[in-house]
Amino acid sequence: MRNWQIERRKRTRHLIELGGLVVKAGIVDLTGDDRAMIYGALIWMADKLNGVDGERARELWAGKGKEAFATEQEKKAPTTSHIRRDGT
Repeated sequence: MRNWQIERRKRTRHLIELGGLVVKAGIVDLTGDDRAMIYGALIWMADKLNGVDGERARELWAGKGKEAFATEQEKKAPTTSHIRRDGT
């Protein structure tokens, strides 16, 4: 496979993953799949990140995202029985 094909597939996968985040966050349903509204919200986010409170927004949003990913992982993880070594 040629290098440009590999790079194109990497880029395609990256874009698909980013689109998946939009769906996972519920944005598509909440906006009725209105592409202009979604794009406008993303532009608003970019403006916020470039603004005076950009660092604070990064901290808040990253924390919320990490928490959501952790919660999702907990739901997927198989539960184990908490039996003590003495059998009780």
